[in-house]
Amino acid sequence: MLSRLASSFTVAAACTRAGSAALRATAPGGRHRWERTNVQGRGVGLYAGPATALAAAAAAGRVRPAAAGRVRPAAGWAVLAAGACGAWDDVAGAGDPRRGFRAHLKALRHGEVTSGTVKLVGISAAGLLAGAALKRRWPDRILAGVVIAGAAHAVNLLDVRPGRAVGAVLALAAPGMLRGGPGAELSAAATGVAAAVLPDDLGQRTMLGDTGAHALGAALGTAVVHANGRSGLLAHAAAVVAAAVCGERLTARPRGH
Repeated sequence: MLSRLASSFTVAAACTRAGSAALRATAPGGRHRWERTNVQGRGVGLYAGPATALAAAAAAGRVRPAAAGRVRPAAGWAVLAAGACGAWDDVAGAGDPRRGFRAHLKALRHGEVTSGTVKLVGISAAGLLAGAALKRRWPDRILAGVVIAGAAHAVNLLDVRPGRAVGAVLALAAPGMLRGGPGAELSAAATGVAAAVLPDDLGQRTMLGDTGAHALGAALGTAVVHANGRSGLLAHAAAVVAAAVCGERLTARPRGH
């Protein structure tokens, strides 16, 4: 088991570092698409976002399946979908001052489909589909979907200052490695990705953006789902819903570190 945990951690960390370095060197579409100014006026790159999403999805997808093979495809696709929805918001939502569910749902009521709405619907759907694949009973499937989508949103809410979101993932994922099974391997993968990103995130050289934050949160969520039964899922679902409600206050603050 220790060898599998070490492998998941190492592969995830190595892929994240390699992907980020490759994107930084090539900057597809021009560097202006990848550069942002944070709240302290420093230039930061978004290179770690896609690298994080791809590495987390790949690491989740290579986890050894449990009984009936219910982990490998569901975990990887959920992480990738969350990252893709976040990437859409990073690109299409750049400069949009609206923050929070209420602002985007209000725009939807007036006939405008914002990037935030696409992200909300897409990540929620991905979470529910993954929950249906990871659990056998419908109450558990719904709770699992809430946990995956809610974890993705919660980590993104924390990505307002250097190291905050990544540090939270490290603190929450690392203990999960002690539980054993595929859930522990998924926790190791999330820990490896977060550890690889942390130095540059703290140093304000890069930021996760919605792409990386949502993907990393979804990876954490899938680990939680696989490691818990109904009572644990219910507790975690309540926690992420409470975080979403409280997080509406945070959305008024400047984003981008």
